[in-house]
Amino acid sequence: MVLAESAAGDLPGLGDVLAGLQRILGELSRASGVPIAECAELSLPGAWEIARKKAREDSPIEWDDSGSLRVSGHVPGGTLNPGKMVASLARAAEQLGAVVVENARIDHVLWSGSGGELRFTGGKLRARKILVATNAFSLEVSSMHDRAHPKLTLAAMTAPIAEERIEKLGLAERKPFYTVDFPYLWGRVCPDNSIVWGAGLVTPPESGGVEEVDIAAGESARMFASLERRIRHLQPGFDDLTFTHLWGGPILFRDNWTPVFSHHPESRDAIVLGAFAGHGVALSSYLGHWAAEAMLGRRDLPKWGRISESR
Repeated sequence: MVLAESAAGDLPGLGDVLAGLQRILGELSRASGVPIAECAELSLPGAWEIARKKAREDSPIEWDDSGSLRVSGHVPGGTLNPGKMVASLARAAEQLGAVVVENARIDHVLWSGSGGELRFTGGKLRARKILVATNAFSLEVSSMHDRAHPKLTLAAMTAPIAEERIEKLGLAERKPFYTVDFPYLWGRVCPDNSIVWGAGLVTPPESGGVEEVDIAAGESARMFASLERRIRHLQPGFDDLTFTHLWGGPILFRDNWTPVFSHHPESRDAIVLGAFAGHGVALSSYLGHWAAEAMLGRRDLPKWGRISESR
């Protein structure tokens, strides 16, 4: 789901995220020859806010989920395929001279007077400028281990369903949706008429990160079972829905809900970017572009993103 603001709303100097994202992707596409927005299936028809109170009279959605869920508002936004987005950005980067190295997780950074030395299994690499943009991963490296809250957010996908059932659900306009009250629910229709639904946050064990959460057992399994029951009972006649995929994705929160966008406490040559609280699909690329400008000395980082403000 692509949304226009941060989880904390608009922020001083943030600008128009959706217009900025389209501009950035357009510039990269023209320079690299990779049609990024098209490859990523970017679509911006807006998004529905849904709620159990103060709903619109003309709501296309009417579901039974701890009360009557209906459309309460409409906001700028839309959808994209995040896997295809990452892949097309990587292809564009390689076309423009970048080297993408996979399966080389950075375990430690040895900071020095200028930049740092990145340590990974089997080697090391010296860098003058470093962007740590791993969100809920590698919190020790980003210095965020005691400043933010990593979670695993759960999602499920149904098999493709008939168009008349999409219409019955009120999703014919292909606008993504999310609740503005609890219990939380969000989702979107995919190009093949499958539907992604999400709800639930799993806390990682105190001894490790979100990578150690087993989504097939314990709390995760119970949450998936609950999510499937909720979706099947949204409307009569949907109890035969088939779920083809279940997964968990890393998500990071800090107490004030604003993203972390700050120089690293150990070096002015490094920037930490993350803690999008669910808004990273658009913000990650938009603020990544800003980070590149900051590294080139063309732009300052915003005050709201400082790590010192995250406690």
